[in-house]
Amino acid sequence: MARHLAANALTVLFVLCLVLAGLATWSVRSFTAPGPLTEAREVALPRGASLTTVSERLEEEGVITNATIFRLGARYRGEDQALKFGEYEIPAAASMEQVLEIIVSGRSIQHRVTVAEGLTSWEVVELLRANDLLTGEIAETPPEGSLAPDTYFVARGMSRAELIGRMQAAQARILETAWEMRLPDTPLRTPEEALTLASIIEKETGVAEERPLVGGVFVNRLRRGMRLQSDPTIIYGITGGQGPLDRSLTRSDIERPTAYNTYVIDRLPPGPIANPGRDAILAAVRPEETEALYFVADGTGGHAFATTLQEHNRNVAAWRRIERERQGN
Repeated sequence: MARHLAANALTVLFVLCLVLAGLATWSVRSFTAPGPLTEAREVALPRGASLTTVSERLEEEGVITNATIFRLGARYRGEDQALKFGEYEIPAAASMEQVLEIIVSGRSIQHRVTVAEGLTSWEVVELLRANDLLTGEIAETPPEGSLAPDTYFVARGMSRAELIGRMQAAQARILETAWEMRLPDTPLRTPEEALTLASIIEKETGVAEERPLVGGVFVNRLRRGMRLQSDPTIIYGITGGQGPLDRSLTRSDIERPTAYNTYVIDRLPPGPIANPGRDAILAAVRPEETEALYFVADGTGGHAFATTLQEHNRNVAAWRRIERERQGN
């Protein structure tokens, strides 16, 4: 009797082992087999999501066929705690093994966030607040001029504070490098002065090729003790950088004393009036050599430069004729 029971137990055990082996083989094949996606799909994994949450979401979205097998595979590979949040592109027919490798790699989809040259820090903050790719609050507006304009690649869910930190670190590197390249006879005393002049250059011209020449004019005026007389500094003194001035400048604006109005103050304002790009910073520390002391818009988007006040007055008169003709149209 005992021998009969032992034989039955061995049979049951053998059958159980066969079943388990079959399940294991099926699980491995399911884990490595082509997946159900017929075309590539983007999936987003929230920060802090558990393996269970991730696997169930992937199954619900039709990315994998079995959440349990996905979890078992992740645990067997020791990657159940290695999932990284973000937005991922899963290729068509990706197996569960491939899906796991993708979301463990952290190679999430990168999105472009472009910050144009010449925006004020207030404008940059408003731009980032309006971008729904980013998360988190911005505690305070960064110092003017401290943000490097550029196109940044970010993953969905990046914090706004983290991106601002990247922009500040980039601008600090650019300014440090540019200051080391400054001309030996520059009238600029500190990197901060270079950043301030660069911001004025940035706001004065949208023509990239003109920046070194505009820088040369301003450096010439600084060397001669002449006031810079830059219209953008008047505007910044009025608006504080919180958006554009929605009207033309008036004579009273030009004569109005502010800390930034370079028609009234000597040398440079107390700080930048915008966030200048790399080229404008280089134009401040390595300006083009020129005899010009004046410039005014020429109607083409660029400027007419002059070495004498008489020549400049003729250019101003020509610009005013263009303005009157445009208003007449």
